[in-house]
Amino acid sequence: MPQNVSGKPTACLALADGTVFYGQGFGAPGRVVAELCFNTAMTGYQEIMTDPSYAGQAVTFTFPHVGNTGTTEEDDEAADPVASAMIVKWNPTEPSNWRATDTLSGWLARHGRIGMGGIDTRRLTRAIRQQGAPHVAIEFNPEGNFDLEALVAEARGFKGLVGLDLAKEVSCVQSYRWDEMRWAWPDGFKKQDNPRHKVVAIDYGAKRNILRSLASSGCEVTVLPATATAEEILALNPDGLFLSNGPGDPAATGEYAVPAIKAVLDRSDIPVFGICLGHQMLARALGAQTVKMNHGHHGANHPVKDQETGKVEITSMNHGFTVDSQTLPDGVIETHVSLFDGSNCGIRMTDRPVFSVQYHPEASPGPQDSYYLFERFAEAMEARRG
Repeated sequence: MPQNVSGKPTACLALADGTVFYGQGFGAPGRVVAELCFNTAMTGYQEIMTDPSYAGQAVTFTFPHVGNTGTTEEDDEAADPVASAMIVKWNPTEPSNWRATDTLSGWLARHGRIGMGGIDTRRLTRAIRQQGAPHVAIEFNPEGNFDLEALVAEARGFKGLVGLDLAKEVSCVQSYRWDEMRWAWPDGFKKQDNPRHKVVAIDYGAKRNILRSLASSGCEVTVLPATATAEEILALNPDGLFLSNGPGDPAATGEYAVPAIKAVLDRSDIPVFGICLGHQMLARALGAQTVKMNHGHHGANHPVKDQETGKVEITSMNHGFTVDSQTLPDGVIETHVSLFDGSNCGIRMTDRPVFSVQYHPEASPGPQDSYYLFERFAEAMEARRG
């Protein structure tokens, strides 16, 4: 049934099952179809919207105060927003933050992204949990004229993310160097001018703060496109290989990524570190399988247990697929698990410094419990140097 909102609705969200939500639009008018997910983070809406891992998805924010701090280019994780749309409970207010250079609505409008407010996000989140990341059509029409049958038909016609390779769409098209480090008061983003390790980072949809974390760990980073071959990687004579986060079905991306990773593992002994989609790519390269989750993990408060130390870390997550830990081969162990549902959150090889995690240890947004993983990667490269 439609939601009741004050004033004439200017935005409409239709689920594939025929459920319709009305609200108020902001940002850019238009229509999109996408997979719908929810994110429980209380901060970092700009980083979430620009995270390339959200390609093909619309994000429902469970925290109601979204937009209060405005936007600033310093917080972008990519050049433009990647998530298809954002859905919030309350329409954004005027920003109150000294760093703000634009309003959330103005920022979305400049980048052609739809915002929708004034709906019951608790009810919508329950629908996501029950239906398992439903397919939706979202329209922002300032005149408030909606063809509901067409919207529902578009939602039902969306093929979804299973079997879809989105890494190619968000990856860089040519290689580049990255030397910017993490933001720190009062200097902001400083350059890495004394690197100790040469790292090749494969860009499946890399967030800027992940690359900054590598630079802050003493790395000279060369970023290569998602389709980079083992020959292109090893030609740079790296001290380590990093596999980035990214969107889509890991089985589809693995068609070209897995052979490259396998060849690097076969031909060299360099340390390998993967995050998110990079974790799934590494797992598939080692012989494991990945599966689609019901509604995925999206938030900055996910407890993860380190199986080897017993320590519990609060982590930032954004993924709709997971590694099937039952398919891990001999010589590969599960290092981390989600305390929400027991799903796999980390692996490592037992005989060499090759490891990965499902969550985002760069904490943008989120807690910094897991930043040590970047330092572990740097230490592994240092140890190999001998």
